[in-house]
Amino acid sequence: MKILVIRFSSIGDIVLTTPVVRCLKQQTGAEVHFLTKRSFEKLASSNPYIDKVQLYGDSLQRCIRRLREENYDLIIDLHHNLRTFIIKQQIRKKSYSFNKLNVQKWLLTTFKIDRLPDEHIVDRYLDTCRPLGVANDGAGLDYFIPEKDVVDISTLPADFHNGYIAWVVGAKQATKQFPNDKIIEVIDKVRKPVILLGGKEDRAYAKFVMNGLIAGRIPAYNACGEFTLNQSASVVQQSQLVVTNDTGLMHIAAALKKKIISLWGNTVPEFGMYPYYGHTLIDNKIMQVPGLSCRPCSKIGYDECPKGHFRCMRNISDKEIAAAINMLYEPKQS
Repeated sequence: MKILVIRFSSIGDIVLTTPVVRCLKQQTGAEVHFLTKRSFEKLASSNPYIDKVQLYGDSLQRCIRRLREENYDLIIDLHHNLRTFIIKQQIRKKSYSFNKLNVQKWLLTTFKIDRLPDEHIVDRYLDTCRPLGVANDGAGLDYFIPEKDVVDISTLPADFHNGYIAWVVGAKQATKQFPNDKIIEVIDKVRKPVILLGGKEDRAYAKFVMNGLIAGRIPAYNACGEFTLNQSASVVQQSQLVVTNDTGLMHIAAALKKKIISLWGNTVPEFGMYPYYGHTLIDNKIMQVPGLSCRPCSKIGYDECPKGHFRCMRNISDKEIAAAINMLYEPKQS
């Protein structure tokens, strides 16, 4: 059997599909192909459970022509949008499609009526494969770091050799991003080495944090834009604790079985995309402002708070985050 799994984007969503790929491969013995956007190729190419990565670039029709040549037996559509509808219509093979529960998400974001199932999105992804007899193996998420991308922590300043917090400051939407002045307050309370992670676009944001810390008293390193995604994952893997927004590196940290403190702004864990470990018990802490009438305001996020106050992030207690860090952080054993 030859199966095509489709998930175009983004980082976190693709990582969340890895149990489907693994379970399909191991439980059916099928040849598994994975279709994603060209910009996310590296996320799939290092996965040993994927036999072939198919890439969507700027031409849907060229992509469809390549896919037709593969003569798939089945399509597992985990993206379920207009593009995947066109692909399924033109390839004309049997398919199963993921239920995105858009109506339920709309009810929650618009009217704060919660009709979402108490189920992680990983289990909902796997429900798409139920007709094949595929079951959740409980092994959690996968993330594979190529050896060439492993970061040698000894090349960083000596302050980080005996352990550090990996703090993910970046987020695709501003309303998912913990305020940088509050990051300063938390770090000042815990006084533990911190490596700030994010993309090039987050470097100025992290520089504000660096400038606000007490010079020389708290070891901090601005790694935003310095590492590739795989290298950032390596820094996460070697950390003692990860503090993160609701973003792709949060799911990568869960795949690497790291302790996580997740900070939730306009989105909520009820969407089913909180840190997922499968059957493995890992200490983690979800930090959010419960009972805020305007939350969640979006299933994705905004460039700025629609209400102008950003209480969903600003009202998360610095002291509570610091207490959670002190509880979960364990120095590296020498």
